[in-house]
Amino acid sequence: MSTLGLYLHIPFCQSKCRYCDFCSFPGQSEEAAEAYCAALSQEIETYGKQMRGVTVDTVYFGGGTPTYLPPWRLAALLESVTKHFSVKADAEITTECNPATVDLPALRTLRGAGFNRLSIGAQSLSDRELRLLGRIHTAADFKATFEAARRAGFDNLSADVMFGIPEQTANSFAQTLRELCDLAPDHLSAYGLKIEEGTPFFAARDTLPLPNEDTERQMYMDAVAYLADRGYDRYEISNFAKKGKKSRHNLRYWEREDYLGMGLAACSCLGNERFSNTEDMARYLAGDRIAEREHVSAHDALCEAVMLGMRLERGVDFKALANTFGDAAREYQNRLAKYQSGGFVRKTENGYAFTSDGMYVSNAILSDILDFEN
Repeated sequence: MSTLGLYLHIPFCQSKCRYCDFCSFPGQSEEAAEAYCAALSQEIETYGKQMRGVTVDTVYFGGGTPTYLPPWRLAALLESVTKHFSVKADAEITTECNPATVDLPALRTLRGAGFNRLSIGAQSLSDRELRLLGRIHTAADFKATFEAARRAGFDNLSADVMFGIPEQTANSFAQTLRELCDLAPDHLSAYGLKIEEGTPFFAARDTLPLPNEDTERQMYMDAVAYLADRGYDRYEISNFAKKGKKSRHNLRYWEREDYLGMGLAACSCLGNERFSNTEDMARYLAGDRIAEREHVSAHDALCEAVMLGMRLERGVDFKALANTFGDAAREYQNRLAKYQSGGFVRKTENGYAFTSDGMYVSNAILSDILDFEN
């Protein structure tokens, strides 16, 4: 392990969105936040002692809504990270941020504390669509937060948007993208809405006025073309960036590099070891953190490398994989090759990558060719 990425989970939010199945709790008290941050700080210290000599080059605060916490608490947590880990001077340090949870002074505090990247959850710039999603902010709130972040000194801003939202049209999604691009974010993530079990959307799934499959596909394809015209290179199925602004932390996941997750429900990947923390708050606060642990077999490691690598625009270098995994890598290369004639994959210098059509149906293709043991 030469470098390491850190993920810190903040499981609080002002209210739960109708589509959200993440581990988060709305409306928690100051006492609950204080207890959680104390436990998280202890976990940071514990792992910092175990990881001496390892350089951290990305730190990511996710949630929930990290900015539900007051900025001084986030600053204190980041200070604990830099105290107990060896963090590179040019490390990418991100926090997710929901509009209407921060103001200019708060953003200045975060920037001064060392956060140098914000991932702001827009989801839509249609107020009607935002209300249907259960978001607490308006389009105007997003724009105000974005502009305040620039004034606070953030020169690396990302925005998340969704397509496939109830009552959304191809035109309304295009309008959201136009308004976002006019603000000139450095990075954009565009995700298709997924109806997850246990959410209000799942309970109402039979009556939700969702766009049909053809419209949703059009939204994605139109977004890819439009964002390319505006200078955003797609580097992963759902992620687009200006030059030099790819998410270094998220690339760790797709490239199977080491990352350590801390906080409730956080997951870790260290070599071929996988472990995840409990989702039980009382158990976590008591210091009983690890819920699951597994060693990934060589076969499943190969499947992971193909599955994650094919999410990237550059695809998978099967020549390099063969050097590590041998003939088994060539078998998966052959399985992908059959999709070339249908226009779903394209040949690269040393392997294969998805086309836009292939990226849109990537889950189905990968489910067909991969055979995980576990």
